[in-house]
Amino acid sequence: MTAARNIAFVCLHGSAKSLIAAEYHNRAARETGLPMTATTAGPEPDPEVPPGVIAGLLRHGIDARTRVPERVTAAALARSDYIVSFGCDLGPYGIGRRTVERWDHCPAVSDDFEIAWAFITDRVTHLVDRLAGEGAAHDR
Repeated sequence: MTAARNIAFVCLHGSAKSLIAAEYHNRAARETGLPMTATTAGPEPDPEVPPGVIAGLLRHGIDARTRVPERVTAAALARSDYIVSFGCDLGPYGIGRRTVERWDHCPAVSDDFEIAWAFITDRVTHLVDRLAGEGAAHDR
């Protein structure tokens, strides 16, 4: 890949689904040497990451204790090469014709962290593989 890909993960509160996706994505990209970064945000951000999310991420070797959920902005989405939404309408953020991948059927993290983790990390793995493949094909 010649250029970094910036991926925006967006869920309602920016503190569970999108946080898991971004943290897992960033770890996978670091471990494989891919020039990709991911962000997490939400239209109605929580004041803090819920303790159950912190504990669940820690069980998987990810420390998000210092993370503070952020509000999604049009500017942040404009800087993103790719956007994944967990059930959020992003039309008000002026994304225009940009492609938004929707993962609307993600299980609730608050119901069962491990089930949500499996759903999210499987999709993130496939997304990273797909985007890495597109970058490699583009470089040829």
